Amino acid sequence: MAGSKFAYVRKFELPDVLLPSTFMVFRLDGHSFHRFSDEHGFVKPNDLRALQLMDHAAKSLMEEYKDIGLAFGESDEYSFLLRKSTALYNRRQAKIVSTLTSLFTSCYVFHWPRYFPDVPLRYPPSFDGRIVLYPSEQEVRDYFAWRQADTHINNLYNTAFWALIQQGGLTTTDAHAVLRGTVSKDKHEILFSRFGVNYDKLDPRYRKGSVFVRAEVPSYKKKGKVATQLELLHCDIIRDDFWEKYGHILRE
Repeated sequence: MAGSKFAYVRKFELPDVLLPSTFMVFRLDGHSFHRFSDEHGFVKPNDLRALQLMDHAAKSLMEEYKDIGLAFGESDEYSFLLRKSTALYNRRQAKIVSTLTSLFTSCYVFHWPRYFPDVPLRYPPSFDGRIVLYPSEQEVRDYFAWRQADTHINNLYNTAFWALIQQGGLTTTDAHAVLRGTVSKDKHEILFSRFGVNYDKLDPRYRKGSVFVRAEVPSYKKKGKVATQLELLHCDIIRDDFWEKYGHILRE
């Protein structure tokens, strides 16, 4: 279109370059996934197949975009931390959001048969994405702490809720009524006293979410730089231990 009389229309395109030298967190969420999970028979409260599929799509995204140093996922949500110095797509917000969201979605659909071999897709899933900028390491740490705390809160509630329905024989309305106004300690007690479930012994994947990190491989160097490899963890990322071990993520 360059040089034509129609080129003036480009003046209507607004620049959307993100602030430089700030940490970039890209988060995507499943759109209307309550309906999607019901339509495809997801196991409640957690479907291992669905979580593994989300992990697979997240790993694919990190393999394609080396500027992503950390990812955290729960349920139908994933957050990705891009390095502070990234110049990906010249830091154009719309370009980054649209490209990463579309790649994640296409990976989710492409690998669906691997995790749900006997469940055909009834309609296409979709995800929405956004970017939030954070000025310092502390805000980044607090962001991921917030997401993991949310994982615990949601999963504890859902675990108790579905136990009351599947094992206790309650309706969804009655289960919500039983849990209304309860705190964490109450839900632990309901699970243990009524159903013999020690919540703290459940798979950490469900309680803590999934963490992908670029772990350094000190024994292998490439052009003077320490190489990294992707590791999938289900660990605490709120306490200092994690950040002391993987602090290079924030310094890159």
